[in-house]
Amino acid sequence: MYEVNRSLVLLKPRQPFADWLLALPGQQADVTLDALRDSANALLIPVAEDLDEIAALLAERMDDLFEAELADWCDDQTLWPTPRTLDVFRAWFDVEIHPVVTDLADAPLAREAFRPFES
Repeated sequence: MYEVNRSLVLLKPRQPFADWLLALPGQQADVTLDALRDSANALLIPVAEDLDEIAALLAERMDDLFEAELADWCDDQTLWPTPRTLDVFRAWFDVEIHPVVTDLADAPLAREAFRPFES
């Protein structure tokens, strides 16, 4: 068991995200907000020692984070909400911070570039 030099952020969708998702053409109506929140994307960030620093980091990366969340479900950017401001991001996602991350696996961590989910 190893403590890693990262903290964890969960981006938990809120109702406006679920409403957008369910309004997409061809979207299955069986997607629920609870299911989306239960499978929230987890992000590793620098060690969280100061919540103001974490808020600043997330605000700085908000465009990338928002676009990654949208791209997981829809690759047609014309269907993405506009504008995508920090206020909209906050309305669409709850941010949950977990300062300590412990690695229970024996294998070393591996990294690969982000690729949006393809349906």
